[in-house]
Amino acid sequence: MRTELKPTRLDRVFSRLDREPERPAHIDVPVMTRHRVVLFSSTLAFYGAIVWAVIITSWLVRLDWQIMFFRPYQQWPEIHAFLDYYVVLGQRGPTAVMVAAWLGWRSWRQHTLRPLLALGVSLLLLNITVGAAKLGMGRLGPHYATEIGSNEMWLGGDIFPSGHTANAVVTWGILAYLASTPRARRWLSALSAVTSLGVGLTTVYLGTHWLSDVLLGWAAGLLILLALPWFEPLISRAEAWIFSLRDTWRDRRTTAPAPAPTPAPVGTSTLRTPGEEAAGVRDTGIAARAAHAPIGPLHLPSTPHLARSERTPITPLGHRRPPHADRMTRGTSTARPVAGG
Repeated sequence: MRTELKPTRLDRVFSRLDREPERPAHIDVPVMTRHRVVLFSSTLAFYGAIVWAVIITSWLVRLDWQIMFFRPYQQWPEIHAFLDYYVVLGQRGPTAVMVAAWLGWRSWRQHTLRPLLALGVSLLLLNITVGAAKLGMGRLGPHYATEIGSNEMWLGGDIFPSGHTANAVVTWGILAYLASTPRARRWLSALSAVTSLGVGLTTVYLGTHWLSDVLLGWAAGLLILLALPWFEPLISRAEAWIFSLRDTWRDRRTTAPAPAPTPAPVGTSTLRTPGEEAAGVRDTGIAARAAHAPIGPLHLPSTPHLARSERTPITPLGHRRPPHADRMTRGTSTARPVAGG
């Protein structure tokens, strides 16, 4: 037996995703082309070059110290308040909420979970790769430097590469990656590049990162965006699995077992008259004998047919009115007394 239940908010969301057409025809999924492979290899080589330049304490480390001694936040204090708010565009929590809200609306409009799943995969890769690099190299920031001119590596820090910069590249770059048209992709790519560049330079201005931290953060974020086409099959399988899980859950929720018959109440008693009790005992005995008696043809005794006036009156069992002995049978004639005699 199937019973229709009131749909929940989650059911309405998935029903919206199930409407036709399932996804617009002009959306194309990026693939790992040769051009993208070349960009990925070049960015990976740049990443390795930055790390090597910091390890050997090259001219890049000396530039880091010169900028730190320059103290930009003291040179241009009038923009300090604005940049304190602008740097929030690189923080993981607020940016993830903003971009997830936009991509959630895109998923609703395009009837697919791919935008949200792509964002989740990119943030997961960002946390794994950047977090592992931070803990592995353990570089200290400008405010915690211990020795002038040193690279401050493997001292328990967690700023190399810059998490703000890498997060800005990935979070805002995913909008360009998921763009529906080439024109929108170009505009969003330029906008995300300018935003992430501003966030990285803001951290240098505030003195929380070295310049080399920002360069490595840009490379780390770009590597994740360039590698996303390799994870598109995984995203498609995850989307199909979520929808199949939704269908299974919906079937289990809408299918209910048939209601069991209500048993008769036990131990209930009703008030009966003496005649009804006697009739009940007699009916029970008759039913018991009939249950154990073999089933066969019924034979009625042959009796002569009597007229209605010749039948013996029968008082119903349990009737409270006693029979009258002086009552005579119908059809007999009696002499009536003559009045006035």
